[in-house]
Amino acid sequence: MKLVDLHVHSYHSDGVLAPAALVAMAAERGLASLAIADHDAVDGIDEAVAEGTRLGVDVIPAVELSVELGRFSDVHILGYCIDHHDPAFRERLAGFRTARDNRGKAILEKVNRRLLHSRKAPLSYEEVRSMAGGAVGRPHIGRVLIEHGHARDMEDAFRRYLIPCNVPKRYMPAGEAIAEIRRIGGVSVLAHPPTITDNRRRLRQVVEQLVHLGLDGLEVFNNLCFKDDMLYFERLAEEFGLLMTGGSDFHGFEDDVELGSGRGGLAVAHGLAEKVKELAAQRKHSHA
Repeated sequence: MKLVDLHVHSYHSDGVLAPAALVAMAAERGLASLAIADHDAVDGIDEAVAEGTRLGVDVIPAVELSVELGRFSDVHILGYCIDHHDPAFRERLAGFRTARDNRGKAILEKVNRRLLHSRKAPLSYEEVRSMAGGAVGRPHIGRVLIEHGHARDMEDAFRRYLIPCNVPKRYMPAGEAIAEIRRIGGVSVLAHPPTITDNRRRLRQVVEQLVHLGLDGLEVFNNLCFKDDMLYFERLAEEFGLLMTGGSDFHGFEDDVELGSGRGGLAVAHGLAEKVKELAAQRKHSHA
């Protein structure tokens, strides 16, 4: 069975590897399709597509948008098969990239205050910036903390510095995000549903609200789900007529997450990616 990974990150957001390196890893693992869905960034897509053409991996243009819905913030919507060259969309993302950069600087300032309080040398923004291909994110700060011996690993860096020194994100309203993905020819999918709430009744209400806003799919297969959860999300997708997708949410710094297989039990069928592409093609044809 041909497999895919429809949710990975490069150093253009909070991953640590270049897009071409991710595509090469996908080719080594025999994946048929890959979607690099960076947070509020599409700068790595052309590089990934070119490498995919060279290595025989189908790269699906994608993005991951951070949205808010009612009292729920930091809900993530994936957009697949998008026109990532759309000028208005890129301009909108540029505003979010500026906000991400400013957030990264603010987090670094708080981390440095904590380091100085412990009589440790602060980190330079230039060194942290060199880790990122796009906006500076917490994992980039974490890598420098580890290199300087201030943290054992990324989990330790988050626990001791990055979570206590966090700064709120800027969010797009969920309805606007879904409409924007649709406008640029894309298919919208709710990423890793368990991160929203572990209360299934409330989660079903969230999914229902998003469906009314135009949501197309649900990331049924992801690292945060046990088998029972995946079965529940499959039923939920069937109930609301949603596409099903899956991905590892690989960033490149995790000790227990592999591209393509997640924590070992993830196997996303190629047919799911094909259904996403079919829906995008149908919409494009209907608007032609």
